[in-house]
Amino acid sequence: MPDAAEVDLRAAVNAISDVIMNRPRPLREFDQIHMKAGDMVLQAEFVARWADGKRLIFVGDGDAISVCVAYLHARKIVPYGPNRILVMDFDERVVDAVRRFADREGLRDLEAELYNCLDPLPPIGEFDAFYTNPPWGASNGGASVHLFAFRGMEAIRFRGDGLVVIADDEELDWPKEVLGSTQRFASEHGFYVKRLSPQLHSYHLDDAPTLLSCNLVFGSLPSNSPSSSHELQVDAEFLRNFYGNDKSPRVHYVRQRMRLDYGMASETEYELELLDG
Repeated sequence: MPDAAEVDLRAAVNAISDVIMNRPRPLREFDQIHMKAGDMVLQAEFVARWADGKRLIFVGDGDAISVCVAYLHARKIVPYGPNRILVMDFDERVVDAVRRFADREGLRDLEAELYNCLDPLPPIGEFDAFYTNPPWGASNGGASVHLFAFRGMEAIRFRGDGLVVIADDEELDWPKEVLGSTQRFASEHGFYVKRLSPQLHSYHLDDAPTLLSCNLVFGSLPSNSPSSSHELQVDAEFLRNFYGNDKSPRVHYVRQRMRLDYGMASETEYELELLDG
């Protein structure tokens, strides 16, 4: 991984604001929450450096960190970055937002496909690293985290690196339990913890405004290989409370009802009161 470069902070923040203006609003019922802008700048720089020269797949990306990474590199705000990025998300609004931004800014190495992690992984080509910021598993012991991470492991054929963004809070018990279960899960599938950067990111989260997350970075063991036997039983019990208490998956895809210009307010959000005369 290259050393961190000196970054023009104003240019970086302005670039991230372009991305934020383009991304859709989060759907809280699916545990979508958005990272705050300052932390997005730091996260995008780290991911660009960590995945420099690699083929990187995102298993879900409501935050649009994928777009930030590609955009900062393309605009030479950071001198490093992946040579291919693919975003897989079940929310068509996210997929279309990635494609729209990539087309507008000429980001040829950034792609997006509609995909639900409940389904088998489709043919996607070869990747070296995965990134996921999944539902954090407060009500399911980390099962939701495990499924998203497993799809990432499959995508890199169990050889390479992974970055899981996961809740990290010293005052709460459940993040510790999920961190522990996720590390055990990774070990069971031939991965070890290369790095844990604690309490890095804050979020726009009304019911838990102080809740933070960390970067949990995995690497595959030298003995791991695509031919190794890796399975995950995804049944009704596994999926119970997937998105929170009594919120098992019932939606295959989130479809975009209408194409919005995310840079402007929708006409459904306001009305005009005219001047007299």
